[in-house]
Amino acid sequence: MTDCIVIGGGLLGLLTARMLNAAGAHVVLVERGGIFREASWAGGGILSPLVPWQYPDAVHALVHWSQQAWPGLVEELRDETGIDGELVRSGLLMTGIDADPAVTNWAQAHDCRLQSIGAADTVKLEPQLAENIGTAILLPDVAQVRNPRLGRALQESLLQRGVSLRAQTEVTGFIIRHGAVQGVTTGDGELLAAQVVVASGAWSGPLLRDTGIDLPVTPVRGQMIQFQARPGLIQHIVLHRDFYLIPRNDGLVLAGSTLEHTGYDKSVTAQAREQLVQRALALVPALADVPVVRQWAGLRPGSPDGVPIIDEHPQIRGLYINTGHFRNGVVMAPASAQLLTDRMQQRESFTDSGPYTL
Repeated sequence: MTDCIVIGGGLLGLLTARMLNAAGAHVVLVERGGIFREASWAGGGILSPLVPWQYPDAVHALVHWSQQAWPGLVEELRDETGIDGELVRSGLLMTGIDADPAVTNWAQAHDCRLQSIGAADTVKLEPQLAENIGTAILLPDVAQVRNPRLGRALQESLLQRGVSLRAQTEVTGFIIRHGAVQGVTTGDGELLAAQVVVASGAWSGPLLRDTGIDLPVTPVRGQMIQFQARPGLIQHIVLHRDFYLIPRNDGLVLAGSTLEHTGYDKSVTAQAREQLVQRALALVPALADVPVVRQWAGLRPGSPDGVPIIDEHPQIRGLYINTGHFRNGVVMAPASAQLLTDRMQQRESFTDSGPYTL
């Protein structure tokens, strides 16, 4: 018997397992597929909501805490494993909009640096942008991480710490006695634990349905493409309406992403590829001379307002839930894992858990 089973090998699951291990718990992590192969791998790694002032305070509380934690976490993982998650403070350049009083008031209230950029200065900041791009807002402190490398670092960290990682192990049910969880059933048999965490992203709802709750979490497909450009073609994360470009250190430029309600279908489409290419070229015409080297899709755990569920099951003691982060799973992950770990360890945390209850 182990202290805790974490279901889900994405960023939330790995971080939760790491934090519980640091608190002295013996942890087993199980994943139905490959470790770090779903939404955590597929996302762009932007450490900010795309338009942060459009989200409720409950989201911002997690975002703000995580933004402070990310640099130290990436450095710690690099020192521990030798794998660099590539945190880069690119800044977020939001084109075609002005900073109206509501936006500037939000920035002041949340201690967020924000700069209004005139049309001429926008092109000076990013010379490859289309000439008619207009005014912009710059959030200079926004950073990004390189998700796949971060995932490898977290896996190596957990292995070094003695956490058992069981890929290709699907949980088929929960063992419940006297109103408390006792473990899980899998295709390979039973695993026993006094605490179980469901951090299975878009798959959390079906997994928990037989326990008497219907989570408002549904899969939302996002398709992205990747250009192989020269390093420095663009310097900032560039957002235009709901479309963004993310430059990596080695010249790769990610373009995304779609929002599609297609159930659990993760396939990619030629229509989405063409749409993403055309939007990228309209924003940065120089990308017309750059090859598209990859296209992929991931399934986000969609929720009604983007506020995740971080809570204990209302009827089953010891069964915990951490899901529903929608488009902001990467940026909110450290705070979400910390909030849940503090609750499981019966410690005071950095914010009130009330907004995240079922």
